[in-house]
Amino acid sequence: MRHFSITLSGLLFFIQVGLTQGQWPHDIEAKQAKITLYQPQPEVFSGDKLSARAAVAVTPTSQEPIFGAVWMDARVATDRAARTVTLVDLKVTNVKFPQAVDSVNMRKLKNLLETEIIKWDLQMSLDELLATLELTEKEKDANDNFKTEAPEIIISSKPAVLVLIDGEPKYQKIEDTKLERVMNSPHFIVKDKDAKYYLNANQKWYVTSAIMGEWKVTSFPPKEVKKQEEKFSKDQPASEADKAIAATDKNKKSDPQIMVRTAPAEIIITRGESVFTPIQGTQLLYVKNTESHVFMNIGTQEYFILLSGRWYQSKILKGPWGFIASDKLPTDFSKIPEGSEKDIVLASVAGTPAAKEALMDAQVPQTAAVDRKTATVTVKYDGEPKFEAIEGTTLLYAVNTTSSVILSEKTYYACDNAVWFTGKTPTGPWTVSTDVPKDVQKIPPSSPVYNVKYVYIYDSTPDVVYVGYTTGYVGCYAYGPTIVYGTGYYYNPWYGPYYYPKPVTYGMAMHYNPYMGWSTGVVVHVGGPPYYGGYYGPPMYHPPYYAHHNNYYGGGGNTVIINNGNNNNFNGSNNNNIYNNQNGVKPSTRPANGQANNNRPSTQPANGQTKNGAQGRPSTMPTNGGAKNNSNNSVMTDKSGNVYQKQGQDWKQNNGKDWQSSPQNNHDLDQQQMNRDRGTQRTNNASQMNKGGGGANRGGGGRRK
Repeated sequence: MRHFSITLSGLLFFIQVGLTQGQWPHDIEAKQAKITLYQPQPEVFSGDKLSARAAVAVTPTSQEPIFGAVWMDARVATDRAARTVTLVDLKVTNVKFPQAVDSVNMRKLKNLLETEIIKWDLQMSLDELLATLELTEKEKDANDNFKTEAPEIIISSKPAVLVLIDGEPKYQKIEDTKLERVMNSPHFIVKDKDAKYYLNANQKWYVTSAIMGEWKVTSFPPKEVKKQEEKFSKDQPASEADKAIAATDKNKKSDPQIMVRTAPAEIIITRGESVFTPIQGTQLLYVKNTESHVFMNIGTQEYFILLSGRWYQSKILKGPWGFIASDKLPTDFSKIPEGSEKDIVLASVAGTPAAKEALMDAQVPQTAAVDRKTATVTVKYDGEPKFEAIEGTTLLYAVNTTSSVILSEKTYYACDNAVWFTGKTPTGPWTVSTDVPKDVQKIPPSSPVYNVKYVYIYDSTPDVVYVGYTTGYVGCYAYGPTIVYGTGYYYNPWYGPYYYPKPVTYGMAMHYNPYMGWSTGVVVHVGGPPYYGGYYGPPMYHPPYYAHHNNYYGGGGNTVIINNGNNNNFNGSNNNNIYNNQNGVKPSTRPANGQANNNRPSTQPANGQTKNGAQGRPSTMPTNGGAKNNSNNSVMTDKSGNVYQKQGQDWKQNNGKDWQSSPQNNHDLDQQQMNRDRGTQRTNNASQMNKGGGGANRGGGGRRK
């Protein structure tokens, strides 16, 4: 039996430093030994709870390293904007060092870890977590009853603008004028006394005598029309979408055709006639001169289009189009090389690593702590509150408000910005809720408040409530082996003195990016800001716009149905976290008042500064950081705590003294190593994308050529 001596505070500190660094493994020089922590291996992830194990090597002075395993349970606090996962309320459930520590010292080590490790917030990369998590059977079987019928698919070889109206046009008189505005559209469309319609698109005015007919450019719109449009757009700051659109449209020479539709539709625009280009190693061609995803299978002479995460196929390019499940696609779709022009679609191809990671991303919640004293909500109705039953449940929901208000067993619940509130009346007063409505998980996708089932309450104290939401709240859902955007259902809007729209699935050229989520495709700007909530898109929020082209994961979109005058929380660094900038809502890694956690080891002041000025390091550590990265991240454990290392093409098992050939099948270790490598690459890709970089080599999405 070999013996060694090491301070456990050094071990605990090393774990914290290693996880914060986000690169694996990490070495740290303590007084009595060097400790190497290898990347944690997730075992179970459910709700906001994570169980994981990690390989650890302890090298006492002048001795060989001793390898072991540590098991941990923790609550997960995520920050999608920073793409970090913090493990809080951490508990060490087991420690194993084969032939290294006697049973008495092992118990002491385990007990001390259990009492000391809770003083640290341990952090790792969200991308590392996604790549190394395994899908549970529940996630594999996720297959809610979504709609998959194809919308109208318009293919145009000339510039065009898709203008959507939410059903048949509903008109509302503009006070003190002879104009009527189409209220059920995000665009400013007005009809004058002569029954002519006017629309401002791409800084040009269009006119028509039939709203569904041909629109022509006019240089002389009525003065009152211009005045009302300017009033409509007044005081709206330029959004990121506006800036991107302006840059895109600067050199346009021809006026786009206006296409008005009153039912779900998508438009595919090619720059001239379609140009098909082969994808290396496959029998697939893709249309190169469009930002949309259009393919042809040479073998069957069939066409495929990807819309909102759903695939549609047709014998001819102009349709008709029929839905095809992602696991029924020709096998060549899964052979699209990562790093090629169209690898962006791999997240929508069943069985690919990109699809698996997208599914996992849909299961990891964004979390927060809500202050029960300061968090508030205001609910406004168009008239007296009106409620309708939710099919298949005991619940009712309010139809004449932009808020999600649910009546459950004589108690009212309001879900606002992914936080649940409760009240005794439909108008409040509201307090932060500690539970969700009964039957909320039974809400079917046919209901316009379906998305609230993805807002959770995990725990509560007298001061805060720990909450979270997964991507379903903002329209991204697991559907069988891939993810999709929207439920596919059409929801009737509310018409009264005000128009309250409901979520839609099609018309926004939604594209998925593994680091940014779903975003719209935009080319031309139409109209001004939303009118009384007149923007219809993801539940409660405008989808963001990202310039995908020549960046990560393929092209952006090519259509306009949006008006991004007010992007709410989806702007800049806030684009992936609804909880940002909410009153009374803070990251769940800290108390809700925003103060730093004071449960630090006694070697550190509460502000995290050491006596020698090194941020977050004990005074025994050098100010240059001390921790250094070891390039070998191929040490891991199996579920029994046995430690293995990849040496060349073979796995060797550590027996406490040296490394010996492993007689068992190590396919699982190979898969975990591959996932680990993908996670490291994803972390690097996300970092470059957040910096605005493009062209990086990436696993799970390729390099722009």
